[in-house]
Amino acid sequence: MAFANAVATRIGALNEWIGRALSWLTLALVLLVFGLVAARYAFAIGSVAAQEAALWLHSLVFLLGAAFTLKRDAHVRVDLVYQRFSPRGKALADLFGTLVLLLPFCVFLCWVSLDYVGMAWSLRESSREPGGLPGVYLLKTLMPIAAVLLGLQGVANAVDAWQRWRRPDTATTPHDEARL
Repeated sequence: MAFANAVATRIGALNEWIGRALSWLTLALVLLVFGLVAARYAFAIGSVAAQEAALWLHSLVFLLGAAFTLKRDAHVRVDLVYQRFSPRGKALADLFGTLVLLLPFCVFLCWVSLDYVGMAWSLRESSREPGGLPGVYLLKTLMPIAAVLLGLQGVANAVDAWQRWRRPDTATTPHDEARL
C-alpha cells in the first residue's frame, strides 16, 4: 500500500502543479478578454487570432483544470444523500463513484478522442477563419491529455477512498491539505 500512496501523492502533486500554472493562464484569459472588449467598443477593432487565443486559453483551463478540481474536491456534487453518510460510507461512495463512473468515462473520452485528434494531426489542422490561429491540432490534443490526467487523479482518489474505507478512524476528509 505504500507504493500506491507514493503514486497517489505524485499524481496529486502533478495535478496541483498544473492547477497552479493554470491559475496564471486564467489571469491572462481575463486580461485578453478585457482587451478584446475594450478594443471592440472603444476603437471598433477586432482580431480573429486574439478571439481564438481566448478560446484556446479557456479550453486549456477547462480541460487541464478538471483533474486539479477533482484533486481539490471542488467539483459539483449533489450532497442530499452523501452528507448523511458516515466517514466510511462516504469513502465507499467515493470509491464506487470513481471506479464505476469516473474511470470508465475517462477511458471512453480518451478512446473516442484519439481518432479525432489523429485526424487533426494528419491534416495539421488550422483555423478555418481567415487570420485565425494555426495548430488547431495542438488544441484538440488536450482532450486525451485531459482524460488521462483526470483518470490519474481518479486513481489517486480511489487509493485515498480505499484507505478511508479500510481505516475510517485515522482517515481525514479527502484532500484536507489542499483546502488549507
